Amino acid sequence: MDLRHLLKRGALVTAANWPVVVVQFIAETTFQVLLAVPLIGAAILVTVLLGADLAEILQGSLREIFTTVASTLLSEPLALVAFITAFSLVLLGGSVMMFVVKGGTVEVMLAAEAAAGSIEREPITIHSLRTASRFTLQRFMNGCARMFRPYISLGLLLMLVYGVSIATYIGFVAYGYRGAADRVLVIGWTFIAALSAGGLIAWFTVVNLLYLLAQVAIAVENVGVYDGIRSVARFIRAEFRDLAGVFLIVVALVVAATFASALAWSGVGLIAFVPLVGLAVFPLQIAALLLRGLVFEYLGLTALGAYLTLYSRSRVERSVGAELATPVAGATEDWASRSAGL
Repeated sequence: MDLRHLLKRGALVTAANWPVVVVQFIAETTFQVLLAVPLIGAAILVTVLLGADLAEILQGSLREIFTTVASTLLSEPLALVAFITAFSLVLLGGSVMMFVVKGGTVEVMLAAEAAAGSIEREPITIHSLRTASRFTLQRFMNGCARMFRPYISLGLLLMLVYGVSIATYIGFVAYGYRGAADRVLVIGWTFIAALSAGGLIAWFTVVNLLYLLAQVAIAVENVGVYDGIRSVARFIRAEFRDLAGVFLIVVALVVAATFASALAWSGVGLIAFVPLVGLAVFPLQIAALLLRGLVFEYLGLTALGAYLTLYSRSRVERSVGAELATPVAGATEDWASRSAGL
């Protein structure tokens, strides 16, 4: 199966099971709202204690707001510790929710992939999409229950890798700036730090791919985290070319969608300066955010569908190869025993 058919199959299977896109989007939005609660509370605390401007603190993304609040609270250690503790608890609880929801999503996609037949080679019809539709609330909940323990363990391992990577990056940058006393060295080190940030983003992208493949292996093989990681290693060695092709195409689609959403967002922002018409900006922004979130979730689940197809095909090929090798090995042993008897 070529890359075009792989991605087409993943896209059609995802479209046939569109409720999982909505569920993933709702879970992701809920997670972000939960993270915003301690951030807004800490921003109000900073405004009251230190007299800072609330509007300036709440500008930017969640990561930028967290950095601003944490740096502002450095003069109040007790408040800083309380803020980091509250944020960490919300982050842990929200992450567990995301891990559990992903178990139900993978279960539905796995059942849909098995029932889709040759949907990528057939005309796109309502009947073919209904054939691949396997979303039911019961199946989704069964998947959440079946993958609860391994996905929680795998998710905690992912968070550990994130934490170690971020701590290593911060230590590397801080040590470099401390050692670069000369102005020229500081400028050069700033460039190196920027390259390191790009490397960190690339590393996180690869880690997320391995995390997704481990989820696929655990669901298909019905094994634990350790065996799932070993299965992923075998899978990468066997299907590296197709896997890399799907990964690069999906990354390119995500980058293109990001640029398109940024252009659309800037266009909507320009409308705000038009009298009267600017009143329509808020509902347009809400619609743009909803569309952006759904599109990115759809792209992610399309990649998941393609990886499921690729993994299932590789698993079948391994099983057929093992079955073919077993009679040959048995015949060789029988021939050796007869020769020994002669």
